[in-house]
Amino acid sequence: MFYAVVRGFLKIILFFLGLKSEGTEKLPPSGPVIIAANHVSNWDPVVVALVLNRPIHFMGKEQLFKYWILNKLFTNLNSFPVKKGVPDRKAIKYALQLLENGQVLGIFPEGGRNKTGEIMKAQSGVAMIALKSGSPILPVACIGTKCKLPWGWFRPLLVRVGDIIDLDEYQGQKVNSATMEKLSNDIMDKVNHLL
Repeated sequence: MFYAVVRGFLKIILFFLGLKSEGTEKLPPSGPVIIAANHVSNWDPVVVALVLNRPIHFMGKEQLFKYWILNKLFTNLNSFPVKKGVPDRKAIKYALQLLENGQVLGIFPEGGRNKTGEIMKAQSGVAMIALKSGSPILPVACIGTKCKLPWGWFRPLLVRVGDIIDLDEYQGQKVNSATMEKLSNDIMDKVNHLL
């Protein structure tokens, strides 16, 4: 309920700020899916959640959940904490459980905000979760969110959704570093192509 109310309120605000979207119909209407988006600002999870018509459970850095009020807020917005820089078994287990329950998981493959604007390599987490769960991946590009207050009437403010990456070619393969690296590169190639 809280998620829907906040989403509705922000949707009105971002409409007036000129938020546009392309390809949102590519999100499957049901079943597990992983949203893999680029990450340049704090606006990215907001705009992705506004344009896609299913509740998204975003992984967020642990520091966002440090204070009680923020923890309550982000938890009620379907986010959950993940430790940066180390394998976080608890977060991975929770992500896999969400997918097993047919939910939508939101991940930023770069592992944090890309402040330089240069093409970054994906961390292996998103590939590992996808391979372990067998869930398809939906690449998403957030364009024009880098400003403190994105204003889409004078420059692009757009969420562009790509084609589903299904894991057919990975069926039967071991989940090892080579396989995860190949899939991670494929994910970032698709996201960068959308940019």
